[in-house]
Amino acid sequence: MRIWIATGGTGGHVYPALSVATELASRGHRITVSCDGRVRDMVRRGAPSGARIVHIWASGVGAKSRIKQMWALFKIGVSATALICRFALFRPHRVVAFGGYASVPAVFAAHVWKIPTFLHEQNAAIGRANKFAMRWVKTLMTSFPTVSGIPNGMSNVVYTGLPVRREILAASGSPLPNSGRLLVTGGSLGAQILDDIVPESIVAMKNKKIFVTHQTRPENVARLQRFYSDNNIRANVLSFIHDMAGAIENSDLVIGRSGASTVVELQTIGRPAILVPLGINPDQAANASSFAKNGGGFAIEQSKFTTRWLTSTLSDLFDNPLRLEKMAQKAHVPNDAVAKISDVVTK
Repeated sequence: MRIWIATGGTGGHVYPALSVATELASRGHRITVSCDGRVRDMVRRGAPSGARIVHIWASGVGAKSRIKQMWALFKIGVSATALICRFALFRPHRVVAFGGYASVPAVFAAHVWKIPTFLHEQNAAIGRANKFAMRWVKTLMTSFPTVSGIPNGMSNVVYTGLPVRREILAASGSPLPNSGRLLVTGGSLGAQILDDIVPESIVAMKNKKIFVTHQTRPENVARLQRFYSDNNIRANVLSFIHDMAGAIENSDLVIGRSGASTVVELQTIGRPAILVPLGINPDQAANASSFAKNGGGFAIEQSKFTTRWLTSTLSDLFDNPLRLEKMAQKAHVPNDAVAKISDVVTK
């Protein structure tokens, strides 16, 4: 079977797509992966052996400038036209889209030629690009059991989960280490509040027997390391975590934002977390709410994420290891998303 995988934009869209592409290739299917220029090298490195890679012309339409928005729509339209022509000559049997603006041209071209099309939604709320593309899709696959924004007319919705990296899967369901370790992931520009609130809260705690692994932006590393050292807090401050699976597995609690990949990785390994959704991103709020609803942690609005609240919460959790263990059990969700998606696509 010839299967077209459409992805692009960010690694959060690309890695799940490549995981599924690799599985489908191992089952003997012929794979083509389309992507935009931003992730071209990432796709080349991760695509299965023998897969064709097609580059499309596309960019996001979220810019504030009306001219940039029109230009982005023009590029998507040109790419859709090019794929319609390509599909006329080399028609795939299935098109599987992994969301974002770079998926739209392939979804539309598949609709023109009546090719069965499958769309995967990462977040617990339908994103803008997927909401636009959904009118041409046969089946919607979701990362979370409940997703807001699905139109009433969409009848074929399948909960598959979100594919994660192999190293995350290898740590699935591992026992809580009970070593007093806290992981803070705040490496992006929008995570400055974590750098401001978390260190102060740890210093204010009565229980200082905590080891902190704190990811931050490069310009904040020296300042935070000095702050922890001056206050006799054991900490490892770094700008990039190469082994994120190991960092999560070796932690008793995680504090971070709530992108879909982050939340599903926490669920796959099974770690309690305090999630602070990025205020301007409704997707993150939905993801955090879905995680907290199962009892695996807290979803706290940024405006309520204060030193006083965090100090009290951290003290309560680290003084009650049994509670952390129960939260870890509730957080754990077995992940077989790659197999489920592949099965749905190849029925």
